[in-house]
Amino acid sequence: MTHAHAETSRWLLVWRQLPLLAALVLLWVFLWDQVTVLTVFTGLLLAIAVTRVLYLPPVLFSGRFNVWRGLLLGLRMMFDVTVASLQVAVLAMNPRWQPMNSIIAVQLLTRSDLVTTLTAEAITVVPGTVVVDIDRERGLLYLHALGTRTEADLARVRRDVLGTEERIVLAMGTRDQAASVRAARRERRAHRETALSDPRLDHPQDGPQDRGPS
Repeated sequence: MTHAHAETSRWLLVWRQLPLLAALVLLWVFLWDQVTVLTVFTGLLLAIAVTRVLYLPPVLFSGRFNVWRGLLLGLRMMFDVTVASLQVAVLAMNPRWQPMNSIIAVQLLTRSDLVTTLTAEAITVVPGTVVVDIDRERGLLYLHALGTRTEADLARVRRDVLGTEERIVLAMGTRDQAASVRAARRERRAHRETALSDPRLDHPQDGPQDRGPS
């Protein structure tokens, strides 16, 4: 690697870390509830110290944001939260409803720490599902899902998780990640069309088997 290339990579790394530094400074200012030169300066020093001293995997931003995809992601999140809230409310008020829940393992399409974290947060925000564990090395999300009585319910939850990850990647992931999720989406659609045309075929799951009901 040449010296110029190393300098470019270093500056690219700093540029991708800027949103995280800005968020930490903003959090520090909110904690002090005042915007002054001192709070901003100390917040910047603490943000640099936290990202440099504490050992954490680097959170690298792609430097890409698709406004249209971001808008679709936000609208879909609001729709999912609204629908899930009504569904959970109906189930809670139904005296004949017998809970049947599961811990489900879902294999994500990407290995990005940022995408994994955002996907887990988005899934947890929707009532009825909560992420209970993450296998970072293998890209697995373990989540507790409400009302999963059949294999079709498990498959639906997995599709919802992968759909959320896909929308996040298309909104702010790298171009390679976006191309990867598009290819995976085409493959899933082709498989579903093949399965519908030949009912004798089994329907494999989108991810590892669930741990069982809880």
